[in-house]
Amino acid sequence: MATRRHGRVLVWSLAVVLLVGAGLGGVAVWQNTYALREERITVRHDGRSLDGVLARPERGDGPFGLVVFVHGDGPVDATHDTFYRPLWESFAKAGYASLSLSKPGIGASEGNWLDQSMDDRAGETLAAITWARARPDIDARRIGLWGASQAGWVLPKVAARDRAVRFVIAVSPAVDWQQQGRYNLLAGLRENGATEDEKHAALRRREANLRLLRQGATFEEYRTAVGDTDGMTAERWRFIAKNYRSNASEDLRAMRGTRTLLVLAGHDVNVDVADTEAVYRRILPPASLTVRHYPDATHSLVDHAVENSEPRLALTAVFAPRRLHAPGFLADQRRFVEQITDRTDREATD
Repeated sequence: MATRRHGRVLVWSLAVVLLVGAGLGGVAVWQNTYALREERITVRHDGRSLDGVLARPERGDGPFGLVVFVHGDGPVDATHDTFYRPLWESFAKAGYASLSLSKPGIGASEGNWLDQSMDDRAGETLAAITWARARPDIDARRIGLWGASQAGWVLPKVAARDRAVRFVIAVSPAVDWQQQGRYNLLAGLRENGATEDEKHAALRRREANLRLLRQGATFEEYRTAVGDTDGMTAERWRFIAKNYRSNASEDLRAMRGTRTLLVLAGHDVNVDVADTEAVYRRILPPASLTVRHYPDATHSLVDHAVENSEPRLALTAVFAPRRLHAPGFLADQRRFVEQITDRTDREATD
């Protein structure tokens, strides 16, 4: 699930160049300096090396709690083009390190992320957790997951397979791949002012694509059937064919005892947040589930007004990157993991 913000991230680098040329580079550097100690790391999984970053609090030897990041869709590197750093800093203030891997084929990571199923993605996340537990500066009692968008199909798999995972933070997660795809299609058409005829035509094309997927059609067969592939590549077709049946419901049932923070945005055209919330509330007990709504946020939890203005997005990313996210989002993330620490400490003394 790509976001418009992800597509615009290259604007940030251009803005930095322009602003440095205008004599404002010092301010930009200061605003993009974080209270973190970042360490480049390598995790081995399934015969491949995965490049990553371990971002620890600026001071202290630990052991620190740990937030393991699980990306959404797309070719994402360990820092998500620096977008994660304000989050890492927020967690660091609560005494937590953050661990994030570049997707296979991105940065120095070996492989190709488009070859992965959601089970594959869960496997590499479990490998990252295993790697982290071997470090003396990580508190194995306080390891949890943070994931956005497509990670909605990965997080429950990981938590279901590793019962020692302490918490899950699910940001704009989807539940059912096919339901989400239909919602995303219609929301995008509405936003672009499509006519009813155009909507019906798009839905017919979608149903035709699903029939081809159910039949196990190759990309060549798909291309012959539809003619205009509308940007679809052979690699992307194979990726969709592996994953289009994904549904998080069953794995969610297996993580009923895991503390979960569900984060939902008011301007999400990628995920049907009402459906997602209903499923999470139906499956997870109230005692373990916390839901936070951000009415002015987009799918990526960027402030809606910021994301929808190219100049404002670029300038905010350079001069105030901690204000890219919707108001309260970073503070709420920090408070949630602080509560995990408090609960862990109480349990240790009982």
